[in-house]
Amino acid sequence: MDVGVTDARPDTSELSFDAWVEARVAALLRFAYLVTGSQHAAEDAVQTALTRACEKWARVRRTTDPDAYVRRMVVNAHVSSWRRSGKRELTVAEVRPTKTGPDLADAVASGDAVWRVCTGLPRQQRAAVVLRYYEDLEYAEIASILDCTEATARSHVHRALTSLRAELERQEKTDG
Repeated sequence: MDVGVTDARPDTSELSFDAWVEARVAALLRFAYLVTGSQHAAEDAVQTALTRACEKWARVRRTTDPDAYVRRMVVNAHVSSWRRSGKRELTVAEVRPTKTGPDLADAVASGDAVWRVCTGLPRQQRAAVVLRYYEDLEYAEIASILDCTEATARSHVHRALTSLRAELERQEKTDG
């Protein structure tokens, strides 16, 4: 039964670049942080992507999904900067809330362990996992953003999850 629910995304064909950025920059920064593992690298990737998107806004706003188009630009900007530098960046531990307790402590420890393992994944695998589980995208959309086939996107996610499980199990055995 159709109850008249429509897609919450506004029609971007007439939307100005500034208005679109104002509405989407926070989500782009969160996405970029998960892809890059660093606040600084995330800001750089988003800035580069937004600069390019501004230059091409007439074309970008006419696409079926400008958000996906710009997310792909963010991933490409990060990969390009990584290739230019020729080195890996190490992430810095994030400051956590001061509340304590068994549930919060376990959740923080588990989240930290998963994030540390994620930072060790190859960039394409990490991007695929972020797109799949954080952005909740389908494999076809992931493939489009990462500029690969759908089978390759599935492979990236599968290999990343296999690596994550193996590394977390290894760490659990050495800790316990």
